[in-house]
Amino acid sequence: MPSKMSTMDGNEAAAYSSYALTEVAAIYPITPSSPMAENVDEWSAHGVKNLFGQEVKVVEMESEAGAAGTVHGSLVSGALTTTYTASQGLLLMIPTMYKIAGELLPCVFHVSARALATHALSIFGDHQDVMACRQTGFALLCSINVQEAMDLGYVAHLATLKARVPFLHFFDGFRTSHEYQKIEVLDQETIRPLVDFKSIENFRNNSLSPEHPVVKGTAQNPDVYFQMREAANPFYAQVPDIVEQTMRDIEKVTGRAYHPFNYYGAPDAEHIIVAMGSVCDTIEETVDYLRSQGEKVGVVIVHLYRPFSAKHFFAVCPPTVKKIAVLDRTKEPGAPGEPLYLDIVELFNSHPDKPLIVGGRYGLGSKDTTPSQIIAVFDNLKQPNPLNHFTIGIVDDISKSSLPEKEFVDTAPPGTVSCKFWGLGSDGTVGANKSAIKIIGDNTDLYVQAYFSYDSKKSGGTTVSHLRFGKKPIKSRYLVYAADYIACHNQSFVNQYDLVKGLKKNGTFVLNCSWKPEELEEHLPVPLKRYLAQNNISFYIIDAVNIAQELGLGSRINMIMQAAFFKLANIIPLEDAVYHLKKSIEKAYGRKGEKIVQMNKAAVDRGIAGLVKIEVPESWAHLQDEPSNNADSLAQEQIKQVPDFISKIHRPIMRYEGDELPVSTFKGIEDGRAPLGTTSYEKRGIAVFIPEWQIDKCIQCNQCSYICPHATIRPFLLDDAEKEKAPASFKTKKAVGKGLEQYHFRVQVDPLDCTGCMNCADICPAPGKALVMKPAAQEIEREAGNWEYALQVQPKEDIISRFTLKGSQFIRPLLEFNGACPGCGETPYVKLLTQLFGKRLMIANATGCSSIWGASYPSIPYSTAADGKGPAWANSLFENNAEYGYGMYLGVKQQREKLVRLIKQALTMEIDESLKKAFARWLEVYEDGELSEQASQKVLQALQNQGAADNPVLAEIIKYKDYLVKRSIWAIGGDGWAYDIGYNGVDHVLASGDDINMLVMDTEVYSNTGGQASKATQTAAIAKFAAAGKKIRKKDLGLMAMSYGYVYVAQIAMGANMQQTIKAITEAEKYKGPSLIIAYSTCFNHGIKTGMGTSLRQQKKAVDAGYWHLYRYNPDLRQEGKNPFILDSKEPKADFQEFLQSEVRYSSLKTAFPEIAGDLFAAAEQHAKIRYETYRRLAEG
Repeated sequence: MPSKMSTMDGNEAAAYSSYALTEVAAIYPITPSSPMAENVDEWSAHGVKNLFGQEVKVVEMESEAGAAGTVHGSLVSGALTTTYTASQGLLLMIPTMYKIAGELLPCVFHVSARALATHALSIFGDHQDVMACRQTGFALLCSINVQEAMDLGYVAHLATLKARVPFLHFFDGFRTSHEYQKIEVLDQETIRPLVDFKSIENFRNNSLSPEHPVVKGTAQNPDVYFQMREAANPFYAQVPDIVEQTMRDIEKVTGRAYHPFNYYGAPDAEHIIVAMGSVCDTIEETVDYLRSQGEKVGVVIVHLYRPFSAKHFFAVCPPTVKKIAVLDRTKEPGAPGEPLYLDIVELFNSHPDKPLIVGGRYGLGSKDTTPSQIIAVFDNLKQPNPLNHFTIGIVDDISKSSLPEKEFVDTAPPGTVSCKFWGLGSDGTVGANKSAIKIIGDNTDLYVQAYFSYDSKKSGGTTVSHLRFGKKPIKSRYLVYAADYIACHNQSFVNQYDLVKGLKKNGTFVLNCSWKPEELEEHLPVPLKRYLAQNNISFYIIDAVNIAQELGLGSRINMIMQAAFFKLANIIPLEDAVYHLKKSIEKAYGRKGEKIVQMNKAAVDRGIAGLVKIEVPESWAHLQDEPSNNADSLAQEQIKQVPDFISKIHRPIMRYEGDELPVSTFKGIEDGRAPLGTTSYEKRGIAVFIPEWQIDKCIQCNQCSYICPHATIRPFLLDDAEKEKAPASFKTKKAVGKGLEQYHFRVQVDPLDCTGCMNCADICPAPGKALVMKPAAQEIEREAGNWEYALQVQPKEDIISRFTLKGSQFIRPLLEFNGACPGCGETPYVKLLTQLFGKRLMIANATGCSSIWGASYPSIPYSTAADGKGPAWANSLFENNAEYGYGMYLGVKQQREKLVRLIKQALTMEIDESLKKAFARWLEVYEDGELSEQASQKVLQALQNQGAADNPVLAEIIKYKDYLVKRSIWAIGGDGWAYDIGYNGVDHVLASGDDINMLVMDTEVYSNTGGQASKATQTAAIAKFAAAGKKIRKKDLGLMAMSYGYVYVAQIAMGANMQQTIKAITEAEKYKGPSLIIAYSTCFNHGIKTGMGTSLRQQKKAVDAGYWHLYRYNPDLRQEGKNPFILDSKEPKADFQEFLQSEVRYSSLKTAFPEIAGDLFAAAEQHAKIRYETYRRLAEG
């Protein structure tokens, strides 16, 4: 029997099993399945062979629908083909799945099952997507944990060959796909004897070939279609037995006994649960606990869900069963029950001893399912009349469907060590814990488990790592609620979260902070201090940020905190841990150079030495709750004056208490709507350093505000009265600029919302720099009050035109404090849109980075002006955003045309002369955004003066008043949307000729799903799905759009040319036709070597080197007899190759594939020169 043990997550396990029996993989990225395809691509790029002695041919398509079509075509040509997907992506494959199943083509789709977008997007796990496919004809095989993801992945590939029925192998998204466990690895040679090579030969012989031609995919009439559908029945009838036999073959080489249905529990059980997926491990653990108390309980685990075999179910179901609870991880509104429940009811329909059967829903959107909830299910079965169609894990106080849940019950085996780590996205905490779990799992006899929960913000968001170690296999498939060790890696969290909730008595708490031991009394909140004292907690602090700064690691504290963990947790001997840590550093950072390796090794030593043990004062045990510092006081002041949404929904969710909100909380907002401006209440205080304004050096250019990704630095104009009322520390200087002579100027930083990205300080053009980065603590103390006062200053808008760089920044941004990564290159563009057109702006946002940082519930960064007006934002899907935005345009257009008819009708009536004049003016300018705003105000004022009670036409006009102002409608998204999955829609909407705008934030990768290649990726760039560098040139989306002749097109880069950016956006919006703006957006995935603090400056480097080009194509100029194409880029002067080497996505190619790097770099430069020459020729006419 094989005995190689390895620590990996479910995605890697499934990918590993698929590689052996896959020849072609057609893929498209989607969370949480992308890592499967990324692994396959990586292995193929590095020459790993499948069972047939070849590297897998991996091809990334433009969408999941395209991937499924490619799978189908590859299969009919005789190649064993696989894909990996989830959620909406799987749904896009459904039409092709019918075809593949109908043609009896053996293949496997590996799916990390995920929720579907309904009232809101959820990237997390449940079975909604898979259940939407149960009618396609695919066999559905479910794995419950990481080990099964590998074992049953092989079963699916082996069984499909014999059955000629395609398989969908699925496991829970995130809970299994991203959970790390120590498993036994089945290598290819162990599997080879189990492969039915004769079936593979038959499959190839049945493929399409001119050597023995046949026709597939005919059109059939009513006479024979039905019969041929039924003709395939024998193939499906034999699937369960084929799967059973394949599982017996796997058992012979592993010793692990799988069946289409497995039973775990008392052989004479009277109450059982039927379920599938990761919850089965939790149920098993709970069954052990209840049986130890004498209860007769068990669980039937569903592996083969389709075809559903009564024979195999009854072979394992205890004959003593009296009551059954069926758990479904999906919801089918309006159905008499969920799918698995209905299947079990049907199964027993004619059974002589039919038990009582109830069903329930659980775990939608990765809602955690704990042993306490499972106990509630068994308790329900004890009732004389158990509740049917119940829910667990929530409090449903509307439908009254939820089962009451008792206190948390720890059912983990004795000796299991549980740990919890609070971190900040991009600080390395998650990566460090993945490394730790692998070190312990791969170098000891201990079993390990790691799961990571995230909020919805990008790299600045909160992460919580849940780790377990034990001498027995770990079945605790839920978060850590009772911890032996808790570490907090960001000191700002102490006032935001209950960090030590669940920390066991005598446990260990480690806090990374800049405070000295004697300062803890002042800074730690009372509940935390009291808990530490009352529970005899061993308390340590370490200033990891300072250590990282001294070592040149910036904000990457991962190695420091990892070393501290190994010293204190005592899971393995410290000397062994240090050895393995340093080995892992060499492996992880070797390609980045020896300097990086040595810095990280030094971090290990400093992390061990830097720990400070704190003797917890006994007096802390008796402290009473009361505000202990300014942060607490500020929070309490906010609570007094916040809207209900903030106090009842936003704040609990932000405190990680959202699981406890009852269903009634969302009454009235069932459609998923959310109010604007909720991020302004967060005040996260996550920055380590914050810019300090140097008043004497400032030249009042407003560039710092213009490029700020989070709208946390802004210029303010004060009149004399406001200056008089200002705090003493609110220093100003005389404003510079025409029309500003009477005002006082100040740049104000919002210290509690600033992320400390440093772009403002980097971009500042003032001699000697007017912005200098200073420690956050001192700036918060000095500037928090000043920020509050600045917000009370009356806005001085449009004194300088808002369509200039300087003037635009005196307009309040209606996108503020978003959840994007510090230094994000996307957000400044959208923020500018809100400053230029915010009060009449409608946004259709493609799913992707911009939809996540733009609307992650309950954090909504879009906000309103003082009059309550602001951007109306919505997201439909990834692939249909252009059409979604076009639908917005058509709907508004139809309503406004009705309004035009009404106003024209009113002009024929006897109405007030001032109203007639207002109506006439409105008809003249209603298609002009700015002018229609002014005209609409006069119409409304005149209507108010006239009164409409006795005039039905005027009354009807008032009903349509929201359509008086011409709306600025924008479809926005990333390059994955516009270049790839949504390109058909982008092209069609642009071709319509209608007045709609598109903004494409081009990061040159799929940023939101982790940096996969798109058609926007440049030649030679390393990205996921392009592990050996992209071989072909970037798609020129702008040039393609220009070919229509009537589309306004521009390429911009804010950091390179700020004036051109605002000019292009203004021209595009004014253009009476379709417009396309392609904005270069620097991204965390680029690996900018000088850091994301220079991301805007990196855009300038890109343009100077000829990597990116700036231009505007305005069809209106042709009407004036001018060349419509204007090249705004100067001829490149900077070194192109030097620019490539400034980003890891290029420089790493030289390390990983030195034999091809030079040629690809040269090709990239040549392609850039060709693009520039094309644009130059266009500019010359």
